[in-house]
Amino acid sequence: MPVNVLIVDDSKFFRARLIELLESDSDIKVVDTAENGKIGVQKAAEVKPDVIVMDIEMPEMNGIDATREIMSKTPCPILMFSSLTHEGAQATLDALAAGAVDFMPKKFDEIAGDDASQVSKILQDRIYALAKGAGSASLPKPAPLKEKTSVPASFNMHNPPRKATGKKYKMLLIGTSTGGPAALQVVLQELPADFPYPILLIQHMPAAFTPAFATRLNGLCNIGVKHAEHGMKVEAGCAYLAPGGMQMVLKKAGANYTLDVSDANPDLVYNPSVDETFASVARVIGGDILSVILTGMGADGCEGARELKEKGATVWAQDEASCVVYGMPHAVASAGVSSHSIKLEAVASCIMMEIKG
Repeated sequence: MPVNVLIVDDSKFFRARLIELLESDSDIKVVDTAENGKIGVQKAAEVKPDVIVMDIEMPEMNGIDATREIMSKTPCPILMFSSLTHEGAQATLDALAAGAVDFMPKKFDEIAGDDASQVSKILQDRIYALAKGAGSASLPKPAPLKEKTSVPASFNMHNPPRKATGKKYKMLLIGTSTGGPAALQVVLQELPADFPYPILLIQHMPAAFTPAFATRLNGLCNIGVKHAEHGMKVEAGCAYLAPGGMQMVLKKAGANYTLDVSDANPDLVYNPSVDETFASVARVIGGDILSVILTGMGADGCEGARELKEKGATVWAQDEASCVVYGMPHAVASAGVSSHSIKLEAVASCIMMEIKG
C-alpha cells in the first residue's frame, strides 16, 4: 500500500512542487492538500494520512497551532518545513514542542544543492521513515504551554535494567536524530540539578538551530545546558550540546576534560556525528561511561558505541515502541552493542538508578 501524505502550505507553487517530488515514487501518494492550518486540521481528520508535511507561516492558522491541534485530536507524524534562520529555528522548536516529529529546510537548495533528484530522494526517505515509525506510542505529545514541565516516569519497558550494575562513571553521553528534540527534553527534564557527571549531547540539527535548542533546554531543565564551544571545560551537572554543522570531540587538559569543536568534516555524513564524539570519549576516558542512543534515522553512533563497549562502557538504546524512527537504536541493538532497550519515559529513571548504584 502507498504512503498517504497530506500537504499543508499556503503556497500553491510549493504544494505543486512537493507533489511532483513525492509522487515521483509510485509508493507515495499525496491524498489531499490544504492552504492553511485551519483547513489542514479538518483534512487531517477527514483523510487520515500516514504523514503530514506542514509549513509554519500560514494565514488563518499557523503550522504550530495546527500541529498542536492535530496531535491532540488525530495524531499523525508531522514533518515541518522551516527557514534556516534564527527566527525559523525558534518557530521550528515551537512546532516540535507542539508535537511535530521532524523538520526540513523549505529552500530545497539547502537540502541537496541543485540536485533535484537528490532532493526528491531525501524527501521520500524521510516520509518513509516517519510513516514506518508512526505507531501512536512513539508520537510526541504536545508540550504544555509553560516553561518548567515534568514528565511522569513510566515503567512499561522492554528488557530494562532491573538493578544497578554498581559501575562507577565519569560521564553520560546521549546521541539522537529524528525525534530527538522531544526525546531529549523528556530525559533531561527528569535529571536533578546535582547530577554528578558532565553530559555530552549529540543531536543531528542545522547550525542555525542548536543555539536556540540549547537555550530552550536550559530553561526547561534542572541541570544546566550549554551550547558547546571550543575549549570549554566540562563540569558535573551540565549538559553540552554539540553545535550543528560542526564536530565535537573530547580532549584531556591536565586534570580536566575540555571540548574540541571544529569545522564540519566533508568526509562524514553527519556533522555533528555521534560516532566521532563517542569514539573520542572512548579514547580519552575509556570505559567509565554511561551512553544512550535515542530515536533517529540511520546508524550514526553504532561504531562509536562499539568502541565504548570494547573499553567496558555501558551502552543502552531506546526501545522500538517509543521511537519516532527506530534506526539508530536498532543499529546498536541488532549489533549486540547495547545491553538494554528502554522505553523513552523510563530512560531518566534508569540512568538515576544506575548511577546511584
